[in-house]
Amino acid sequence: MKNIKLVEVKSEIGAGTRGASLGVDAIKIAAFDFGSDYFKKYQSIEIPSDNQMLFEPSRSSYARRIKGVLSVSEKVAEAVKGVLSEDNFPIVLSGDHSSAAGTIAGIKMAYPEARIGVVWIDAHADLHSPYTTPSGNMHGMPLSAALGEDNIAMKVNNVDDNIRDYWEKYKNIGGISPKIRYDNLVYVCLRDYEQQEDFLLKQHRVRVITTDEIVNYGIDKAAREVLYSVEPCDYIYISFDVDSMDSSISKGTGTPVPNGITEKQAASLILRLLQDEKVCCFEITEVNPTLDKENLMAENAFEILQRVTNQLYNDWAEE
Repeated sequence: MKNIKLVEVKSEIGAGTRGASLGVDAIKIAAFDFGSDYFKKYQSIEIPSDNQMLFEPSRSSYARRIKGVLSVSEKVAEAVKGVLSEDNFPIVLSGDHSSAAGTIAGIKMAYPEARIGVVWIDAHADLHSPYTTPSGNMHGMPLSAALGEDNIAMKVNNVDDNIRDYWEKYKNIGGISPKIRYDNLVYVCLRDYEQQEDFLLKQHRVRVITTDEIVNYGIDKAAREVLYSVEPCDYIYISFDVDSMDSSISKGTGTPVPNGITEKQAASLILRLLQDEKVCCFEITEVNPTLDKENLMAENAFEILQRVTNQLYNDWAEE
């Protein structure tokens, strides 16, 4: 039977708000407060961070700290590839979402000939590039990197050669680009994005399952719609950004957005998606306890993590 291995990424250099590097430890504290020995049960790989870069001035306003983001993402890719190569299941706990480019790269490196499906449960599209970003924050760019997308048609920034070189390396982690296709990408609860991203979503007819659809359809039908979108794929990666939940709940994250799902809806949907045997990797990201009260976001994240783990082992036991 497979085993779960945790990949801890305490990096926050891709975010615009400080504190996400503490998210993994906040989840561990939540486990302790619940009396759980979860983090003693599972082997964990901790990825070295470059968070010291936060104390240095950013050299580019269009791809802040991209050198560090690239370094962290390359290490994440190797770790995820290694876990999958052992026929185990990686659960990635990451600070900010920029390292997800590494997670996707690791899956593609483990299965270079396979078609990878991505379920992006997130309020944001994360489809910017240095050429289009309004903020320069790298956690808004991991999917563009995985897609090999520059979006030059909507270019607003003039990028220098140094940043362009790092961006090309970020897109080409593992020596493969693109790693995913637009028709194998589905968003859940996407509701906050810029016109440059909207251009790509419409051009490529990317499927978006909205909060209203989840409420109106119910969890089971919404999950079927999600899985239908990635049905042709050989493997599926689920990335759960906690800001997909409503801002009344998701205070402990850097970019909360109204009109999201509840923690119960998030958990139920994820558990239903995990019943698909093609799911090979799950990620929780963007927990920021410095913006929270009483560690509530981390507690919600841990409850989902625990239920995900139980679901996986129950499914494997039935195989």
